[in-house]
Amino acid sequence: MNESILNPARRWIVLRQLFFVALCAGTMLVVGRGTFTMLQTNGLNPLKTAIFILFLILLAPIVLSFWTAVLGFVVRWRGGDSLELTRTLAEPAPPDAHWPCTAVVVPVYNEDPVRVFAGLKATYESLEQTGFLPFFEFFILSDTTDPDTWIREEMALVEFRQSVSDPSRIFYRNRRENTDRKTGNIAEFCASWGGRYRYMIVFDADSIMTGACLVNLVHLMERHPHAGIVQAPPLPVNRHTLFGRMRQFATHAYSSIFLTGLNFWQGGAANYWGHNAIIRIQPFIEHCRLPKLSGPEPLGGSILSHDFVEAAFMRRAGWKVYLASELRGSYEEVPPSLISYAARDRRWCQGNMQHARLLLIPGLHPVNRLHMVLGVMAYLAAPLWMLMLLISTIEGIKESVEPHPYFPSGASLHPIWKISVEQQAIWLFLAVIVLLMAPKVLSLLIHMRNREERAAFGGGGKLALSVLSETITATLLAPVLAFLQSHFVIGILMGKNIKWDAQDRGEAQTSLSEAVLRHWPATLLGVVWSVLLLAAAPKLFWWFSPVLAGFLLAIPMSVWSSRVSLGAWALNHGLFLTPEEAQQPSILLTLERELDLAAARPWAKEQDALERVLGDPVVRAVHLSLANNHEPKDELRRHYLAGLELKYRHDGIAALTPREKRELLYDEEAIQQLLGQVAEAPPKVMAAS
Repeated sequence: MNESILNPARRWIVLRQLFFVALCAGTMLVVGRGTFTMLQTNGLNPLKTAIFILFLILLAPIVLSFWTAVLGFVVRWRGGDSLELTRTLAEPAPPDAHWPCTAVVVPVYNEDPVRVFAGLKATYESLEQTGFLPFFEFFILSDTTDPDTWIREEMALVEFRQSVSDPSRIFYRNRRENTDRKTGNIAEFCASWGGRYRYMIVFDADSIMTGACLVNLVHLMERHPHAGIVQAPPLPVNRHTLFGRMRQFATHAYSSIFLTGLNFWQGGAANYWGHNAIIRIQPFIEHCRLPKLSGPEPLGGSILSHDFVEAAFMRRAGWKVYLASELRGSYEEVPPSLISYAARDRRWCQGNMQHARLLLIPGLHPVNRLHMVLGVMAYLAAPLWMLMLLISTIEGIKESVEPHPYFPSGASLHPIWKISVEQQAIWLFLAVIVLLMAPKVLSLLIHMRNREERAAFGGGGKLALSVLSETITATLLAPVLAFLQSHFVIGILMGKNIKWDAQDRGEAQTSLSEAVLRHWPATLLGVVWSVLLLAAAPKLFWWFSPVLAGFLLAIPMSVWSSRVSLGAWALNHGLFLTPEEAQQPSILLTLERELDLAAARPWAKEQDALERVLGDPVVRAVHLSLANNHEPKDELRRHYLAGLELKYRHDGIAALTPREKRELLYDEEAIQQLLGQVAEAPPKVMAAS
């Protein structure tokens, strides 16, 4: 594809990228030179050299983030970016538009059906209000392996279809084999249904999007035929724990200048985040098939963090990938506690570490390579940071314990005096603090400038107090999170694989025993480190005190931040308020209503799946109508199912594993055989049921 035809502003994007690189390189040069000067003042040694190298590596993503935020701030302050994709939405989609039908695909894996279908219902109703419902169809692509959740999904689907105006637009299937996880799920949909649609909008299990957002995504694709993927940035909502509300607030308060800054320099080589995005199906099928990495997991096999790679492959094929930074109406949910956040981070860590093996693939756009590098560094930075602190501690103790060599070896008439570098260290510390904190201050200035934005965050005073409180809390949580990430990285490099489980999307609160179990190593490290510094290098202790405080407070911080009561207290006092809490959008009100209604439904209650199918003819009829029960069976499978039926007859339902129940539920003939056994009512079956 000819880029000069597709994007007349390409030269401006290149100039922007060169300007961005120059800013980052200049900052690295200035700060790096100052650091080197300080370290060499009293003589370099291997420890100081290692500190300098590690510092430069860790400084690079901080500088990139800083200038991204600064450029985003400048662009927003001046009224916005003339090259921003959503500027083309100044004219709304015509009501008589004749668009191709778009598939809204929702991959789920052992997720709570109550939340999944409540979100779908809210999205469906919002879309129906736009008048563009005839251009969309919904697909629930289930990879659910837990039989109880599977049957609840099916019953939730039936109720969903019965409650909407056009149930023929809603499709569901459950995959028997979860090949290649989410990527395989999407790939199977594309292979089976892709030819029917021009676009698909990918949801996560907790995604929710307004009808206007869905329509605008299709409108953007229709107006930009060179676009392969358009990402709508999702804003987090619906969290009530203190940790969840702080994460929500941070995204709402700080993300706008970062998103604008990203758009300033990445142009049409943006990232895809795996959900809340629209994809042009045909080029996705042709160009975005993921390779299998050689070697065993965790660094080999299927690629877990597929989204970065799919965006890179789409861009390599000549299609643009855009971030619609100004598009609103796209939502998701964040983990409710530090421990659940770390559990999600563990999977992302493994997926991002795999990207290191893809950096040298031919033909990738430089910006996509940079995205992959930053993705790797998002996790590799944690052990490198811990290593730098360890080396700095050793060097600090060494300088405190060893006398300064005033008369080095060799003839010398005059002593070499030790030069204090404390002033230089303070200036370097302040420089790093500015790089880290400036984005938050600039975000605060952007919101303070606009009266409506200030009010949406609870007013200027509450907004400033929320930023200060979030900054202090995030500073204390950062060391323990870095400790956990270091553990993840080391485990991955040692070959420890991850179990692919559903995410915690509820409001689970961390118990004291759970916090102690997860954080005692970090706490012990903090105690030992503090005692060592106080004994050998007291001055260094105060330099390290923010980090040490995070380790020492890991257990109580993890417990307290997971409390819904503290989140409610903060909300009542106007802290960490988000615009969606100040004035709740109608789609979130619908979601809240559907969650309340669904919780009282009989199908929402936990119950053994096989027992439910055998005991309720309505559930059984629904299940048999949806399940793929007509696959041919070889002799080995017939014997296997007969053995499960015999096990059920003699030992009851409780003796069957979830996998065995799933195998029986997938076979209509087996279900009929079990029904006959229930009719005979043998004592053990009756007792089990």
